[in-house]
Amino acid sequence: MKKSLASMCLSAVLTVAFSYHAVAADLPEIEKSGTLKVATEDDYAPFNFMNNGQADGFNKDMLEELRKYAKFHVDQSILPWTGLLAAVSTGQYDMALTGAVITDERLKVFDFTPLWASAQHYFVKRAGDTSLNTIADLSGKKVGVQAGSALLARLPELKAMLEKTGGKLGPVVEYPSYPEAYADLANKRLDYVINVVISVNDLAKAKPKVFAKGLAVSGPGYMAWPIPKNSPQLLAYMTRFMNHMKETGKLAELPEKMVRRNL
Repeated sequence: MKKSLASMCLSAVLTVAFSYHAVAADLPEIEKSGTLKVATEDDYAPFNFMNNGQADGFNKDMLEELRKYAKFHVDQSILPWTGLLAAVSTGQYDMALTGAVITDERLKVFDFTPLWASAQHYFVKRAGDTSLNTIADLSGKKVGVQAGSALLARLPELKAMLEKTGGKLGPVVEYPSYPEAYADLANKRLDYVINVVISVNDLAKAKPKVFAKGLAVSGPGYMAWPIPKNSPQLLAYMTRFMNHMKETGKLAELPEKMVRRNL
């Protein structure tokens, strides 16, 4: 039932996205108005998160570099993940500057900037939990994932992995954001949580006495910034910006800042 509901919600978001597809501004309109409107996420460490009431994380650092690079103002709005991509696809914002995993469904609505991070999925368990050491051990266990995420959409990969071991995917609980899922995991209301490898590494490093990294539960995946398909010149501009970040060595410096300072 949860899977069906998630599929219906995704279809609804995509329908809305196509209905308003012509609204988003391309680069000439942005340069004329003098403002690029970007949407960032509020709680997805280490990419976007709040630190003492201020935006922080990898994408915050990228945003600062973009503001130095651009000749126009970059206006940031911080949104919950569950409505972020829909807001961009309907033209409320020109692009999303967040850790968005590339999926086939999203490629129907968005183009993506050059890749900047791995997004293979791993499971997180409680530190000291010796009952979850293999993929087979996940059979029938309760898992937490973020609602509307690529991690939810790619759960069939884990299901197939479990079926090969004679197991099955257990109950799936969807959360608006990951801190809530991690809290339930720590309090034993979940058996494990699935997230992308960078976030899993960050969490395990920040709270080694509470959480531990598990195994990969998906094939390879990648992160990039989504831009509406009717904004090809903005896509080309952001591609040039990403190439600038690579060529100057600034992109390579940022992973050092991708450790969450306040979890």
